[in-house]
Amino acid sequence: MNIYLSASLFALLILIYWVISELFTMLFRFIGLPEEKARFQVTSLLTGCGFTTRESEMILSTRRRRRLARITMLFGYVFNITVVSAFINVFLSLKLTQIGGYLAGVLIPLGVLAAIMILSRIPAVRAFTERIIRRIAGSIMHEGAENSVMLIDHIGRGSIAQVTLVSVPDELREKPLFLSGIKEEKNILVMLLERAGKVDPPLAQTVFAPGDKLTVFGDYQQICRVFNAKERFSDKD
Repeated sequence: MNIYLSASLFALLILIYWVISELFTMLFRFIGLPEEKARFQVTSLLTGCGFTTRESEMILSTRRRRRLARITMLFGYVFNITVVSAFINVFLSLKLTQIGGYLAGVLIPLGVLAAIMILSRIPAVRAFTERIIRRIAGSIMHEGAENSVMLIDHIGRGSIAQVTLVSVPDELREKPLFLSGIKEEKNILVMLLERAGKVDPPLAQTVFAPGDKLTVFGDYQQICRVFNAKERFSDKD
């Protein structure tokens, strides 16, 4: 294989690998994981490094996440073989007497790859990409039309999650917190309430309203049922 073609192919494979990593990160965010944790777990799954943390329990918490994790691992395994093959092909194509003449040809595709990756780190570019992703994900999940929940972390058998109320469920409507039965009957603790840009612990007399963001602790499935919420795509406002 021509060295220019080999180098270009290798650079293209690196770019595709990076795009795939971003895509699977987006998919895990799509089903409710925060971005930082989603990115770390995707890197672990794609590279097959076997690195696990307590956060991996979040992947196992729902059937959709387990299924996506299996797809990510299989895809990473197949693609890793392709990348290694291309890498070996590039070096087998090199000859010591040709390295000087081919250096510029090798640097061009790698330079293009570096430029694309640097460009993607610019805040304005990332914000534009984020808006596009949000729009696509929102149209698929009908985000904004229903209550949403984002899993933040697991503690023991419970979960910390953030619930965004587009509408207050009938069972909680116009009821103060101490009469809602959320803690006593559902074993869900409402830890924080964000309203009008202010974040404070809720009071016993607090009545939920559309637009509230609640940080809660309890069984994840129970949280979804009580607040009639579905998993949210993004962890950013």
